[in-house]
Amino acid sequence: METLAVSASWQMWASLVIVAVTVYLYFREQFSIEAISIGVIVVLLVFFNLFPLKSDLALDSSALLSGFAAPALIAIMALLVVGQGMFHTGALEGPIVRINNALDKQPRRTLAGVFAIAFGVSMFMNNTPVVVMFIPVISAMASRIRTSASKYMMPLSFLCILAGMTTLIGSSTNLLVNDVLVRQTGEALGFFSQTNLGLILAFAGAIYIVFAAPILLPDRESLESEFSDAGRQYIAQIRVTEKHPLNTVKPVAGLFTALKDVTVRMVQRGEQSFLPPFEDTLMAGDVLVVAATRKSLSTLLSTDPQYLEGMLNIGGFGNEGRTHDANDSIVTTEAVIAPGSRMIGRTIEQVGFRRQTGCLVLGVQRRARMIRKRMLEIRLEAGDILLLFGYEAEIRDLRTNKDLLVLDWSTKELPDIRKSILARLIFLLTIGLAATGILPIEIAALTGALAMIATGCLNIRQAVRALDMKIFLLIGAAFAMGLALERTGAASQIGILVVNTIAPFGNHILIAAIFLLVAILTNIISNSATALLFTPIALSIAEQTGLDPILMVLTVIFAANCCFATPIAYQTNL
Repeated sequence: METLAVSASWQMWASLVIVAVTVYLYFREQFSIEAISIGVIVVLLVFFNLFPLKSDLALDSSALLSGFAAPALIAIMALLVVGQGMFHTGALEGPIVRINNALDKQPRRTLAGVFAIAFGVSMFMNNTPVVVMFIPVISAMASRIRTSASKYMMPLSFLCILAGMTTLIGSSTNLLVNDVLVRQTGEALGFFSQTNLGLILAFAGAIYIVFAAPILLPDRESLESEFSDAGRQYIAQIRVTEKHPLNTVKPVAGLFTALKDVTVRMVQRGEQSFLPPFEDTLMAGDVLVVAATRKSLSTLLSTDPQYLEGMLNIGGFGNEGRTHDANDSIVTTEAVIAPGSRMIGRTIEQVGFRRQTGCLVLGVQRRARMIRKRMLEIRLEAGDILLLFGYEAEIRDLRTNKDLLVLDWSTKELPDIRKSILARLIFLLTIGLAATGILPIEIAALTGALAMIATGCLNIRQAVRALDMKIFLLIGAAFAMGLALERTGAASQIGILVVNTIAPFGNHILIAAIFLLVAILTNIISNSATALLFTPIALSIAEQTGLDPILMVLTVIFAANCCFATPIAYQTNL
């Protein structure tokens, strides 16, 4: 079929209609973001194949799909993998736990310190995994100082967004805008080009949050407190080893204060048993019988490798003869002893649970009565809930075990903190290479992502899971729409209209109008899409008025990052 050619003016208006309809569909949320993004890409491909531009700036398939190979998008995806490596290894949990220990003495200062850490990390890392890591920390801190967590969740999201304005890699929006700037002008933003202005904006935003949040945010009870079984107590045991953090610990007022969220019910030393209140110092070889929630036990396992070794009394775990990839995920889950199970009336040792399944029992929970025995001496009953620990593949195998009912919904991965130091080093090296200019950001990010996988901080499956397809398709579609506006002359026409209307009032009013327009739209559709659509327009305005293009680009960056007004404006709000 012979292709048709029409005037650029007609194509320009058609491009504007396509973009406007797409923005409307994003706003309505009637269809998924992925479906809308693929749809607009297909429409643009078909349209410009049937009606090609009569100019040197052709919009063929290679150009329209170039966004998927853009260095900025590659850098964003790679940084998501690096962030996932930090999350999976619990690289931030150790420092946070140490700060959290000071909460009882100086609660407000400690809380401010945690927010400061979240802000600092978000300057150099995609803020979504940062918020995910800090939500349980802030929630736990709010619980300990007896305030509602709802007072701190929105400020957490907002502070991380504000931090993202301050460096080139703080937000995906910054990288995308820089990519358009390089393509159109050949200039590029430096790693810290926006830091001075960004810090001023962040400081103003932080001051507002500090004073307005206590007044405007209501106290809400969490759904977890109403519906979850997070408070169920398990009987577990911890063996004190030579290098264990509890070795030589002395009780204070009959209690072991080092175990804040765990109740010690008995200490077994050889054939002797000690009940509370405790008087003797703990020694290597002691076994502590404790009552704790699943969350408390998981936190212990995530704070120090010696807790893992002491709780399991081995260096590794699993059946003899079974081999595991070093990158296999370690998970915890819950399983109920089924009626008629062969385990009923027998202890965990008699069942040979670890030998048969490769999984370890961390704790036993029984609703009927309090148990004051060593976990391995408890005779199991129908309805007992076992807290299990093992490799993901072995937990999956338990689904076919007729003696147990595995609660799949309760399965959660544990951070492999043995790799936390390595993950921190890789993260710092990635940031250092990008900040100093030794490597371009996309190469430094790819190197960091590969290092996370190669060193076992992440496996391939976890790395792929970190690649958000919604972000990938949205950015690819926004690149295509921005390119269509740019090459059909639509961006220039919009720029001329804006300049003719507002420029007579002065450059400050012009910049303020652009900022306000972008800031409003970023709360209706994605901040990335808004930035990619308005950057060509801003550069066109700079060309027509003689303003510095860097100034206009920074205006778009700061405005697009003002995604505070709606839950859908940015993923950390959700």
